[in-house]
Amino acid sequence: MHSANNNLTLVDQMGRSVLAPEMPQRIISLVPSQTELLYDLGLGERVVGITKFCIHPDTWFRTKHRVGGTKKVDMVKLRALKPDLIIGNKEENERQDIEALEKEFPVWMSDVRDLSGALDMIRRLGDLTATQVKAESLITNIGKGFAEVRPLDPPLTVAYFIWREPFMTAGQGTFINDMLQRCGLVNVFDEGDPRYPELTAREVAEADPDIILLPSEPYPFAEKHIAAFNMICPGTPVRLVDGELFSWYGSRLLKAPAYFNGLLSTLSA
Repeated sequence: MHSANNNLTLVDQMGRSVLAPEMPQRIISLVPSQTELLYDLGLGERVVGITKFCIHPDTWFRTKHRVGGTKKVDMVKLRALKPDLIIGNKEENERQDIEALEKEFPVWMSDVRDLSGALDMIRRLGDLTATQVKAESLITNIGKGFAEVRPLDPPLTVAYFIWREPFMTAGQGTFINDMLQRCGLVNVFDEGDPRYPELTAREVAEADPDIILLPSEPYPFAEKHIAAFNMICPGTPVRLVDGELFSWYGSRLLKAPAYFNGLLSTLSA
């Protein structure tokens, strides 16, 4: 990191050098979990734009300008906000959107695949926004929480679905997969290339997981979807879970350990 004319050159999590103001005042966040983190870093009025999926905190969701979605940025609305820093994520945002934006604005990208990557992202965003003290406090408290997670012993095998029609699960190299491992849940689809494999009902049946988890996002699984999985894997327990607590890698991680412990105590019962 070095500064010139009150600008900083920082390397983001994709290894890109980003020249940004030393104290950015017009930040746009294109990632829901990172938007919530910016709120918890105390950035208040310094965040001028978010996406339509940035539902936490509710006060920002109701009052901040929205610049489209994570996958489809509204360039006209974004440009009108004159950002001095845009914060995105390799997986959440479309490459063509990011390549277009970085021609005009400083764009800092995260690439988070596990808890250590999440804590690194929080530390770097603290540096980038001059909120290091709050960032370090969050990192310490998240670390303490995860040290208290009581993984299943012996472990159970799991399939964690993120979509239906077609069925898609979280696979290897995903943040969700790291959270499952920390819970003592062994992902039956943690092999091969795709990070989010598409599956047939037959492939799910053949994998025969001990438990099936259906999260609230990105697909909003609900009670009405459980019966279909009961048909595919008769006798396998199917649980609805909070998708945010398995997939959001910002300050929501403060809430994940207690949730995981509650879930695991019911699974082992």
